[in-house]
Amino acid sequence: MEQQLWDLIDGNLLPADRTIVENLVKENAEWRSKYQELLEVNKLLHNTELDAPSMRFTKNVMEEIAKLHIAPATKTYINKKIIYGISAFFIIMIIGFLIYGFGMVNWSSNAETDKTITQNVNRIDYSIFFSNTWVNVLMMINVVIGLVLLDNYLGRKRKAMREGAKGI
Repeated sequence: MEQQLWDLIDGNLLPADRTIVENLVKENAEWRSKYQELLEVNKLLHNTELDAPSMRFTKNVMEEIAKLHIAPATKTYINKKIIYGISAFFIIMIIGFLIYGFGMVNWSSNAETDKTITQNVNRIDYSIFFSNTWVNVLMMINVVIGLVLLDNYLGRKRKAMREGAKGI
């Protein structure tokens, strides 16, 4: 309804649509009251002058922004030693699992020499790697320790950022 009334006020309706909307305004009280309301808004828009910003508006805004604490570039607040430490942790874990896995393989099988390596690999029982309770406990402990260390690191960073923001 409002869109059609705005189109009528602006003169954007086709002649057939214009007569339909004009008839609705004449016959329907709701349409008539909304039309009067929109006419008043339209008159206010055309009669009032908008205040222009001051000549220094842009410079004032830029000065206010300069007072705020701007976040530094990513390179300055990400400690590469932490990233290298996490990477080394995962690489050591992967190497440890590979060594453990290769240690569990029975290399002295009585397989015929014409069998391919893929047939030998298919015979490896992977369930012995992950069904061991001690391996599962070790993995859970490592994950918990890693999460605790990450939480401590992020907490210290958050505290430093808050103290830095208070000083401004």
